[in-house]
Amino acid sequence: MHRYDAMPPMTVVEICEYDPTWPQQFLDIERRLRATLGDGATRIDHIGSTSVPGLAAKDVIDVQISVANEPAMEAEAANLEADGWIRGAGIWGDHLFPGANRPQRLGKIFFSEPSGHRRTNVHIRVLGWPNQRYALLFRDYLRAHPETAEAYARLKRHLAGLLPDDSGRYADVKDPACDLIYLAAEQWAAAGGWVAPP
Repeated sequence: MHRYDAMPPMTVVEICEYDPTWPQQFLDIERRLRATLGDGATRIDHIGSTSVPGLAAKDVIDVQISVANEPAMEAEAANLEADGWIRGAGIWGDHLFPGANRPQRLGKIFFSEPSGHRRTNVHIRVLGWPNQRYALLFRDYLRAHPETAEAYARLKRHLAGLLPDDSGRYADVKDPACDLIYLAAEQWAAAGGWVAPP
């Protein structure tokens, strides 16, 4: 496991075909989060594979909550816990991806859904930190490059076939491929002047 990427306990890895209802499911989750967090969240974004139209994915909605600073991370984490969200024990950051030479600025707080709710991963990150930007750029690059998204889907299906019962190893093996996509995304961003959408 990466030092900055502790994962939840082993779970089954199942890749599903894209579900066109995923964006609406995110909006439903976002409304609940907004009601819980109010103005404490600078942004709430749909990230991860379910946020990319047409991309096969695990049936888990990934949400990024961006906050102003580190103290705000803990403040919003307390609000989520009070609303029944489950804090991920031992998950305190993201893996050290290329160009992120300051691992102390890869911190995050991870939550999963309250009991009885649809599978959701919530990542609280600081606005402007490298890992917060990574999630948005990665998403937008795949949205703009469907052939890359399809190649990524093929990789995920293959890995799920090899590691069906170990989501931790699945993520570890997948990380380098994500980093290769991210490096291409950085070039794309520099050439086109990409900025995170409002």
